[in-house]
Amino acid sequence: MSFASIMMNYMFAKGDAKRDKAIPIPEGVTECTDIQYYNGSRFLTDVYYPEGTMEALPTIVSIHGGGYVYGSKKIYRRYCMDLARRGFAVVNFNYRLAPKSKFPAPLEDTNRVMEWICANADKYYLSPDKLFIVGDSAGAQLASQYAAIWSNKEYAKLFDFTVPDINIRALGLNCGGYDLTENAKRERKGIQKDYLGNLAPNDPRFDSLGAIGEGFPPAHITSAHNDFLKPAAQPMCDLLKERGLEAECHIYGAEEKKEVAHVFHVNIILDEAKACNDDQTDFFKSKL
Repeated sequence: MSFASIMMNYMFAKGDAKRDKAIPIPEGVTECTDIQYYNGSRFLTDVYYPEGTMEALPTIVSIHGGGYVYGSKKIYRRYCMDLARRGFAVVNFNYRLAPKSKFPAPLEDTNRVMEWICANADKYYLSPDKLFIVGDSAGAQLASQYAAIWSNKEYAKLFDFTVPDINIRALGLNCGGYDLTENAKRERKGIQKDYLGNLAPNDPRFDSLGAIGEGFPPAHITSAHNDFLKPAAQPMCDLLKERGLEAECHIYGAEEKKEVAHVFHVNIILDEAKACNDDQTDFFKSKL
């Protein structure tokens, strides 16, 4: 693991622990924890849904962020439970991280989760035909790339897995960077080296933006004024609209509110996070 990845793990873990210490566990939600979605102890997911649920609900799959080298379902527990309170079943899973597992391991694991959802829908009140994906930071890039694989059969042929019979109704892309091809062309070091390894810069699998076209899900794209990835939000929205797709972009907070920054929406006690998560789930409900 590169020094940059080591520092990201240290700093993010410290910040996430401090944030979560101040956030109470959302009430009124049933938790099903540490479910194995594939062979091996690394492949675990949680499922959350409102207490008293008796029938299948529209289902959100959360792909956590962390620069491909950090993160887990544990640090997204409160956020995902808060989404479930809004009338959804929420799947919150771990995926393999770099540098031990390189591209496209997170996409393979996302697909395994989708297969698991299809096989276990009745048991956990899930709806494979009413799926939504949320992701932030690296998770937003993964969410958009998986949606490109799902919606573009020719692009999907580049990967060694087959997408199951699901219907992705919409995406929530939060505080993300989306141009993996551009990252691959740069000098390969640090986190990008950890994730992409020695794959050729022109590997066609990197070009998820080029693969976006007809059938790509509607996208609700968010960022914050103090998010270091804010410059990527509006261009992603513009790209989708230029291709005749539905997209909207929302920037939350104000420059003087320094706490409303990268992945602010996970800090569910912030007013801006509440507004963002309300807006995004309302967008999802409009696609049912």
